[in-house]
Amino acid sequence: MQVRSVAAAGCLLTALAVGVAACGGSDNGGGSSSSGGGGPTTLTIYSSLPLQGESRAQSTDVVNGEKLALEEAGGKVGKYKITYKSLDDSTATAGKWEPGQTSADARKAAQDQSTIVYLGEFNSGASAISLPITNEAGILQVSPSNTYVGLTRAEGADKGEPDKYYPSGKRTFGRVVPADHIQAAAQVAYQKGEGCTKVYILNDKEVYGAGIAKQVASIAKGQGLQVLGNDGIDTKAANFRTLATKIKSAGADCVFYGGIVQNKGVQLFTDVHAGNPTAKLFGPDGMADPAYYTKASPAVAKMSYLTNPTLDPKLYPPAAQDFFAKFKQKYGNDPAPYAIYGYEAMKVALLAIQNAGDKGNDRQAVIDAFFKIKDRDSVLGKYSIDKNGDTTLSDYGADRVKDKKLVFDKVLKAQGAS
Repeated sequence: MQVRSVAAAGCLLTALAVGVAACGGSDNGGGSSSSGGGGPTTLTIYSSLPLQGESRAQSTDVVNGEKLALEEAGGKVGKYKITYKSLDDSTATAGKWEPGQTSADARKAAQDQSTIVYLGEFNSGASAISLPITNEAGILQVSPSNTYVGLTRAEGADKGEPDKYYPSGKRTFGRVVPADHIQAAAQVAYQKGEGCTKVYILNDKEVYGAGIAKQVASIAKGQGLQVLGNDGIDTKAANFRTLATKIKSAGADCVFYGGIVQNKGVQLFTDVHAGNPTAKLFGPDGMADPAYYTKASPAVAKMSYLTNPTLDPKLYPPAAQDFFAKFKQKYGNDPAPYAIYGYEAMKVALLAIQNAGDKGNDRQAVIDAFFKIKDRDSVLGKYSIDKNGDTTLSDYGADRVKDKKLVFDKVLKAQGAS
């Protein structure tokens, strides 16, 4: 089985601690090669998601989606028994994902010689921390929800991205959700369709939030919307009334917040709405979360317009209808938006192991098999994995909030994405 030894993993951790990308070269992107057929037949798939704080409800459903997919496979792929281990990348103190805990999760997986796939993270900023660790260990990492472009693409990303996340020099990361260059274009299409002419952009300064805010600003300007500002907010502020006044003075008819609800999303939109009652409030998938739509006041909810990769269940293929029915029957609730992506992340991970054949316990063989996935018929529809590790899916859903529920409005086509 292609793995890093525990000693080598320890060397990696020391290197990361002192800021060195790797300790000692390896031409195969991490681990010793395997001829296939030999080695252990019990493999481990780790999941790392924020299971505390406001993210708990959404993440629990993602975990349940992953478990359901593995259960349907009988807990195995061919001759390989699959063990599933769910890790928590959050802390009670932070109430959301936390860098130290995220790093600990990735190290745990890297040091386990049975690890074959790592499903995570939920937040793009967390994957920016875990990915270099899993990459150096030569482990396939598949995210059910990361949308930040810089994890896979240089276009629209910060300097040094995405290469800095791949110290081995080889790609090991993929996602089953469309990236933010797609979502940003969908967002602008939504804003234009709702009559926005002057948009004020805010962001939470995190990798994901700042990234999509930057993308939305660029596409909006290119499509004739007036962008009045792109301000990073103080996520520790008690309120945002001063910011709301600034937005009103600027004359915004729409406000976009690039960020996650756990970074004061409810408070931000509550204060912005109080100061700008006629302004429409736009948020990305980071706000399409039960922590937002179950807590926003009726007045704020009425002005909320959210983008989310999950579409109306009726627009999915029959396999998805089965998923929704099975999920509710088994867990007693309708799945949160990202549950179906957790399900598909596990399904595609199992497919990669299956397609690796006799080398299903060889990490590099599984990575190679993942990147060769083409025209897969899935619960999400037909898609392929491109050379960057991105899905070819591109439709986003426009959602409203009604009676503390996320209600599908329409499909958004990503015009202006590149």
